[in-house]
Formats: sequence, structure tokens, C-alpha cells
Amino acid sequence: MPHSGGFADASATFDDARFVILGVPFDRTTSFRPGARFGPDSIRQHSWNFESYDLETGVDLSEVAIHDLGNVEEFGFARDMVTSVREEVRPIYAAGKIPIVLGGDHACSPPCVEAYPDGSSIGVLYLDAHMDFRASYLGDDRSHACSSRRIVEKVGAKNVVVLGVRSVSREEIEDNRSIGMPYITAHEVAEDGIEASVKKALSMLKTERVYVSLDIDAIDPAYAGGTGTPEPFGLTPRDVKHAIGAVAPRLAGLDIMEVSPHYDTGNTSLLAARLAREAIVRCVASHRVP
Repeated sequence: MPHSGGFADASATFDDARFVILGVPFDRTTSFRPGARFGPDSIRQHSWNFESYDLETGVDLSEVAIHDLGNVEEFGFARDMVTSVREEVRPIYAAGKIPIVLGGDHACSPPCVEAYPDGSSIGVLYLDAHMDFRASYLGDDRSHACSSRRIVEKVGAKNVVVLGVRSVSREEIEDNRSIGMPYITAHEVAEDGIEASVKKALSMLKTERVYVSLDIDAIDPAYAGGTGTPEPFGLTPRDVKHAIGAVAPRLAGLDIMEVSPHYDTGNTSLLAARLAREAIVRCVASHRVP
């Protein structure tokens, strides 16, 4: 199927759209393998692989109002990227629409949450192999290693749950003893099952709306090796699919970060595109009048 360079089925105007795609081609804070700046366009390219019609929900994406805003500018410093992303995402929320943000490294997520009109009224389900809870990393408090910490500063520790974590520094664990951000490890998910784990996570988020921040490395590198800091013993794609479906009735926004397409043959970009589409169809289906 030919494609225009935008996200598949994103043919609506901004004013008419219910969902708005935004790309953030930024990876200046990656700490192992760079390349996430190529993620947004690769995810878009792979989104054209799929049928518009979704078998499970019966939702046809060609009938859903989706707009692709394109990419923000490319920036050298994280602080400039943060300012730009906030400015781009704020009008999306203000217009009552749901942003779907494609990264980019995980430093791109906090400004998406910070742009929300009332920070204390939004919960965040943060899917990641890493805790990302450092106060600063390599002299940069906007590093991707600090992203959940910045989000906690905006919305409060009780309004963030990290799911799928399996790699942390001792410092992060010690800092969190006093701060108290809840987390559910990938090992607990393997033990208890994804359904119970997601139910537990969402029961802790008391807010009406929930934002989902997905670092693709939350998923095991056997399925999603095209990422900057792969970590074994992760979640499965179906685990993440379940989590997105469970959040869908409360979805405030979604980002998918850390897709570095050059480290595999397109599988990770394909999966990211499919998960973005999953969020849209599940959200539409959950609000459909029976």
C-alpha cells in the first residue's frame, strides 16, 4: 500500500481529529545505543502494513478521525526539546483530543505529561524495563534516565506506577524509599500474570484519566530488539496490548519511546505502530454506545 509519509489512516484535519499523532525525533540523552531519533518516521512507515479494520473490536481506523501533526523540530539540548514538546502538546489537550506521541528517547515523555492542563488530575502508567528515577544523569536532569522522576515531580508519586521494571540502580531504590513511587517488576508480572498486575497498577491510579508512557524496552528484546537499552526478561507484546486495552476507557494520551530502528529488521517499529493503533481502536471501542 502506498503511503504519504504520515501515519496510516491519519487523514482528518486537526480540528476534526479525535487523536493527534506527533513525532519527536530526539535521542541526545541515550546512554547506550543511539538511533531513537529515527523512531517516529520508522513507526509511521510501518503503520501502513496493517488493515484499517480491527478484527477484535470491529473498529475501522479509516472511519476514526486521526491527524498527524508531523514532527517537532530536531534539537541539540534536552531542555529545548522539552519546551517545544510542551508547546506542541498543550493545544492538543486544550482542544479535547488525545495525543499519540512517537519518540524519540524517553526524555521526550515528561513534557507530554507536563503539558496536561491540571497535573494533579492525571495518572501515569509508565511501562519500562528501567526505573528512570535518577535525580540527574551525566549532569543532565532531563536525561531519559530521569524521566519518571520528572513526571513524579509534576503529578505526585501516588499518581505514577512503573510496570515491567527489571533494571535499577541502588541509588534509585534508596531515593524511592522516601518518595514512594509504586512499581511492579517484570518478575512480579511473570509470577502473578499480566491481568492481575495491570489491575493492581490501575487500582493504585485513582485519577479519572490515565496517560500511558511506553518505553519499547519494557517489552523483552526477543520481541523488540530495536531499542537503545535492551534488557532481557521483559514483558511480551501481548502483555502490553492487555495493559493498553485496560487503560483505554481512561486514556488521556500515549507515548511510545525508544524505538531505534537500525538494530533490527523492522520488527520493533512494526510492533510500536501496531500498539499505537491498538490504543486508538481500544479507546474508540470502549466509548462506543452499545
